Amino acid sequence: MTRRMLWVSLPDQRARRELYWMTRMPGTEVTALAAQEPFGDLTWVPSDYRRPIRRFVEAGALAWVRGLDQQDPDTYDWVTTLELCSLVTGQASRWRNRGSRRPLQAVITWENLADQPLYRVPPYKQAMNSCRDADLLLCMVNAAREHLLVNNFDDERIRVVKPGVDTRVFSPAGRPAAEPRVVFTSPLAPNKGIDRVLDAMRIVRRSVPDATLVVAGQGPLRPMVERAAADSGRGVSLSGQLDADGVADLLRSAAVFCTAPRPTWKWTEQLGLAYLEAQACGLPVVTTRCGTNDEAVLPPNVLVDDDAEALAEGLVTFLTNDRLRADVGAANRARMLADHDLTTQCQRIGDAFAATEAQHHR
Repeated sequence: MTRRMLWVSLPDQRARRELYWMTRMPGTEVTALAAQEPFGDLTWVPSDYRRPIRRFVEAGALAWVRGLDQQDPDTYDWVTTLELCSLVTGQASRWRNRGSRRPLQAVITWENLADQPLYRVPPYKQAMNSCRDADLLLCMVNAAREHLLVNNFDDERIRVVKPGVDTRVFSPAGRPAAEPRVVFTSPLAPNKGIDRVLDAMRIVRRSVPDATLVVAGQGPLRPMVERAAADSGRGVSLSGQLDADGVADLLRSAAVFCTAPRPTWKWTEQLGLAYLEAQACGLPVVTTRCGTNDEAVLPPNVLVDDDAEALAEGLVTFLTNDRLRADVGAANRARMLADHDLTTQCQRIGDAFAATEAQHHR
């Protein structure tokens, strides 16, 4: 039997993430409403959005998709969206009641703030409450399940499946990195802490003078990175935005991966796919404790307080100990293969959908 799914995208849906994972589920045909053509084997319905504010809001977008009413609910087995309080989730909850055979509803969530402040603000609160009878609440982190329970969602409808990473693309180099290179591959925004990493690298270079930092990403703090890269004494270079293969190549050239996330009033680090990619490439990780990133970064990788000195200490430990770096990198690679391989995790996501279907005898 083929599962027919309608995916309703957020306006700024990121590529190769949740929607792509849906297309990788066995026996699933996906039709996606999206502004940009998505990656993957699916049917794309080009869509635009009504957006009062032209910016993405964590845990949900303040935007309504146009054209959902032109889709026939009777032709789908599922309608799936991202995050409880995204307004497209509210639309999907209402839309599925229009047909004679009500499609099942799934909501994917990473949210790990039990007291997410957006839940108190209409229309986010309305969107969240509209999906209380969703058939599947698929959590990408364990903390998302806890946040659902605190907000009085039905535990029987909750499944946790950790995200996967393409372990063929993100694979270790043939030989260890010859240079003490640190890599940062995340948005260049305050919440990801590139400023703290730059400060830490100044300290690192006192002990490891030839240590360098390569930064890949875009964001509002790019000018800060550009200034650092322009100073020949800093050992900083900027790669800009890279595709998956480019990120993998950069990671394979590195000795250590580093970020320094810090919470905002409405966000805290949930898991971080960049951590999984780095570990799949056999790198040790040094980062700050933030939210639930300890679900992705396990000892003997290094989680520290939001402090440049502490970050620098962790970096120096790995940069000056080849054996430790190799051992931690190998353990990270093995764990990614066991717990975060993309094909395996997409199969496990499919199993969660199939278990819900069995409960409804569909």
